[in-house]
Amino acid sequence: MDECQSAIPAHDGDLHVVAAAHHIVKALGTTKNLSDDLRKILIDLDAHLSLITSNIDSKGGKGFVEVEERLKRVERKIVIWESDRIMIWDSGPKEASDYLEAVDEVQTLIDSLRGLSMNENQKQKELLHRASSLLQMAMSRLEEELIHMLVKHKQQSEPTYIPSPSSQRNVVYNESVVSLDNESAKEASSKNSCSDECGEYIVDLVPEHVIPDIKSIAKVMFASDYGQEFCEAFIGVRKEALEQHFDILENGKLSIEDVLKMEWCSLSTEMNKWTWSMKIIFGVYLMSEKRLCDQVLGEFGSVNSFCFLEIAKTTILCLLNFGEAIAMGPQEPEKLLRLLDMYETLADLVIDIDALFSEDGGSFVRLEFHKLLEGLADSVKAAFNVFGVAVSSNGSLYPFPGGGVHPLSKYVMNYISMFPEYCSTLNLLLEDQHSDVASLVSEPQCGPTASLSTSCPMACHLRSITSSLESNLHKKSKLYKDEALQHIFLMNNLHYMVQKVKGSELRPFFGDEWIRKHNAKFQQHEMNYERVTWSSVVLLLKDDNPGSSSLSKSAFKEKCKGFSVAFEEVYKNQTSWCIPDPQLREDLRISTSLKVVHAYRTFLGRNPAHVDDKCIKHTVEDVEKLLLDLFEGSPRSLRNSRRMMKT
Repeated sequence: MDECQSAIPAHDGDLHVVAAAHHIVKALGTTKNLSDDLRKILIDLDAHLSLITSNIDSKGGKGFVEVEERLKRVERKIVIWESDRIMIWDSGPKEASDYLEAVDEVQTLIDSLRGLSMNENQKQKELLHRASSLLQMAMSRLEEELIHMLVKHKQQSEPTYIPSPSSQRNVVYNESVVSLDNESAKEASSKNSCSDECGEYIVDLVPEHVIPDIKSIAKVMFASDYGQEFCEAFIGVRKEALEQHFDILENGKLSIEDVLKMEWCSLSTEMNKWTWSMKIIFGVYLMSEKRLCDQVLGEFGSVNSFCFLEIAKTTILCLLNFGEAIAMGPQEPEKLLRLLDMYETLADLVIDIDALFSEDGGSFVRLEFHKLLEGLADSVKAAFNVFGVAVSSNGSLYPFPGGGVHPLSKYVMNYISMFPEYCSTLNLLLEDQHSDVASLVSEPQCGPTASLSTSCPMACHLRSITSSLESNLHKKSKLYKDEALQHIFLMNNLHYMVQKVKGSELRPFFGDEWIRKHNAKFQQHEMNYERVTWSSVVLLLKDDNPGSSSLSKSAFKEKCKGFSVAFEEVYKNQTSWCIPDPQLREDLRISTSLKVVHAYRTFLGRNPAHVDDKCIKHTVEDVEKLLLDLFEGSPRSLRNSRRMMKT
């Protein structure tokens, strides 16, 4: 263009040459199938030739007549839309194309007028001022059109799954309540059921057919030095859209102080929302937002990454602030599963985050999320250690009623039954503590012949925790004054531990040897119970004179009375005891019946002459039926058992 400006003719005779060139340019402009770039060049050349003509004419007194006429023509095309509030792009593609061509021509006239020497030419200054004002008007209108277009065509892409509070896994230990029961543990095991839906999934935030229109506005505004205004409008609409998506995920804009003050129930819900929001925001919306920015602003260099960062910044800071607050807060055992979810989610996303913010301007985003990942890793390890300490140090002032499965056993076993889902993560994070813990676990699975599952860091930590639980249960058993109830308590809890390991994904991490060993432990307590409870009762039926054929009636009556008193005392106490597992309860009843009923039947069989209602309070059948009342957890007494049994 500068070369053209320097070649402006100095004599009127050259006007014919310029006119001929002007005619050729106009003829070329009518050619069909011209590219946009070539058409723009011809428009610029046409305008410049007009100015050359005007410059020559000014020497003859004609001035900038043709330039003014051209300016008036494009002015009419632009100003007419100021009185008509119908949006240009809603009116049709021809109207939009005509408007953009008019704006291009105004910009060309401005460039050409500025390229000419002013020489105190008042008319030239006037035309330049009019053209600049017209361009500013057009830019304001294009900004409105851009905002309208982005808002009108904003795609509503809502996530297919938003977790409700009822589906959350809250595990809190309480002496009377264990909040994670077997059913919720099964539900919790499907934590990754929606992971496919949450993965990287790019959607059209604006329909594909609208992108060329947005790009055409961008090109014109950037070419006219109104790129900043375009960016502000584009950022404003897209930022608001992203924040609306964030609000749909029900995320509150919480400060670090707010998070640190929250009660656990509310905090657990927010941690769950954060995990889901990270997957959706980064895996769906920011991926899609980045593609939209690339489509619209890809040819404008660093402007692209700047706009994307400005769109995402507020939402990202909200997610970062919450994550940092969690990482710096106290790490109670109940937070462990939530922390693992947060860590795994971020670990899966850091590659995407690095790619999304690969430019220098986004380096702080990459750095902060990597720091957060390290903070969450430390929090997981801290919470895991606190959990282990809590299991070993949990104390009780009073024995657990009935000798059933203690809430601590349920809490620990249900809690750790979900750890296999996080096996890879826990193995990674607990690796630096592995050797210390492995040396404390006595099971051979940690030896050189161990399998990969039973010898991994997580497996040794799990067995360390259950070992602490066993030690604690032995301490709690000492709170019972009745030795038999101590054995019932330990039998119940060890059996519960074995069943939880056998019936879950814990089994590979504990191994069959651990199961055999602990089966033997609870069976030993079962035998100890029978010995402590029934040996003394059965001993009352022992024949004091093995050589004689039968007892005297008085001796027989005395032994029957002693047996009845002892049996009724056991009955009164042990009907209130509890064996929750039906099969274990039935097995112990059968074992007890075989021992007691057999001894009682044998005793009566040796003394048939004395068997009558005056001597015998309970028949063999009575004893068999009464034994079925044991371990139901409902205390009973035998005030008139013969009458009761007969009715």
